[in-house]
Amino acid sequence: MKAPYIYDVSLPSGYDENRVYPVIFTLHGKGSNEKNMFGLVESLSEEFIIIGIRGNMILGAGFQYYDLKSLGHPIREQFDQAVSQLQQFIEYATDKYPIDAKHRYLLGFSQGAILSMTLALTMGNLLRGIVALNGYVPGFVKTDYELKSVQEVSVFISHGEYDSVFPISVGTETAAYFEGLTPLLTFKTYPSDHGVLPQNQQDLIAWLRQNLGSDKL
Repeated sequence: MKAPYIYDVSLPSGYDENRVYPVIFTLHGKGSNEKNMFGLVESLSEEFIIIGIRGNMILGAGFQYYDLKSLGHPIREQFDQAVSQLQQFIEYATDKYPIDAKHRYLLGFSQGAILSMTLALTMGNLLRGIVALNGYVPGFVKTDYELKSVQEVSVFISHGEYDSVFPISVGTETAAYFEGLTPLLTFKTYPSDHGVLPQNQQDLIAWLRQNLGSDKL
């Protein structure tokens, strides 16, 4: 099977093909690339396989996974295709690398967060958890998609209190939506614009380590 996306992979040094590893798939924001998110989780590179997925549509000097009709309104056909192809990619990578299918995590920012939350809702417990930074769930996903239970999916959502792209109200509404779907929700806000502060990074790293460790107790 050919990979649906160009990607960047970081394997733990001295990794053993005879064992399996947890994985973090990273999904970047509009106009960025597959390497952009690695810095957020580089400190986990000896514990996790980390795979950055590049959007397949060119946007300026970077890339995106889909385009918009207007802010907050994805072009439906492109969005649907991205969700389908990302699911295919996750299965492709799980077959290609020594990945523990029970410990697959998504980490997304902005457009990547939107897709991470959508994939959690469409894949259910095929994912162990997601980290969604400054995103939302499109209305048509909630009403038109066939949604799976996320009762057993751990969800970390964070949002900037001064986000000038998606106001903080978007973050609180998104968290409230997931609160009704899973008991495994963590929601945090930070005094930032549309970005990730060092404290946000530290918290998501700690959350990923704690989440992984809780399964091994």
